[in-house]
Amino acid sequence: MQLLIPFAAPLSDAGARALKSLQLPHLDALLSHWREAERDAGDESSLSPPHERALARALGWSVTDGLIPWAARDAAAAGLDASLPWGRLTPAHLLLGSDHIGLTDPGALALEPWESRRFFDALHELFASEGFTLHWVSDLNWLVSHPLLKDLPTLAADRAIGHALHSDMPAQPRLVRRLLNEVQMLLFNHPLNESREARGELPINALWLSGCGAAQAERTTGAPRVDERLRTPALHEDWDAWRAAWTALDEACIAPLATHPEGRLVLCGERGAVALEAQPKRWWQRLSGGARAGRAAALLETL
Repeated sequence: MQLLIPFAAPLSDAGARALKSLQLPHLDALLSHWREAERDAGDESSLSPPHERALARALGWSVTDGLIPWAARDAAAAGLDASLPWGRLTPAHLLLGSDHIGLTDPGALALEPWESRRFFDALHELFASEGFTLHWVSDLNWLVSHPLLKDLPTLAADRAIGHALHSDMPAQPRLVRRLLNEVQMLLFNHPLNESREARGELPINALWLSGCGAAQAERTTGAPRVDERLRTPALHEDWDAWRAAWTALDEACIAPLATHPEGRLVLCGERGAVALEAQPKRWWQRLSGGARAGRAAALLETL
């Protein structure tokens, strides 16, 4: 039984205060007899967030920052040729400033699948005319293939949301940059966006490229279960909702995991991650339970 939890610990001051008031009795108890098996020190400036790096390692992949081939994995799942270099294109809303851009959480855009297909159809020829292959997978996941994407590092969307992004973003080949700029021009005042804005929804004004690279073989053992319930409240800085979600996760997932003799738990913050594994309780832990309140919060503060 393996569980991976993204956004388990926040970096902002308000998030840190929320963490200090968090009560996680089952995680406190688990930490009394589980051991730290692996740690990703990382930092908040990496292109790939800690949960993406941790999941890639669990799959048996070698990890290069910003070059984790999620799109090639999606292509294989969709029955496409995963030996080709692939990237993910996510319909997005960019906040454009004079010297920076900001990315709105694509999951908050209320983009319907039929809308996404119509946007896809409107942009397909632009990419095809330059030798790119485009494939629609879901409303927020389009796949694009081209040799330029094989070794192209990108900034993960989960790293970009809620931050002002300046000129230190990864450089893109001229053709890729030009296409993404032309996408913005084609989407400007698009009838679909006029309809969205009339409904009070944000327009789709860009595509976010991520997850590029060549496919890597996966371990035959199963990947960990990823519980993403902390993601949305963390990215939206809704710390009351984040605390409530953590409390529910502690009860529903950590409690049963703590009794599993071969369990593994990976906790991911915004800087790093830690993997914990079960080990037999010592005799004094069996007598006392070994739990100490606050142990979980102290560990999470290191992430």
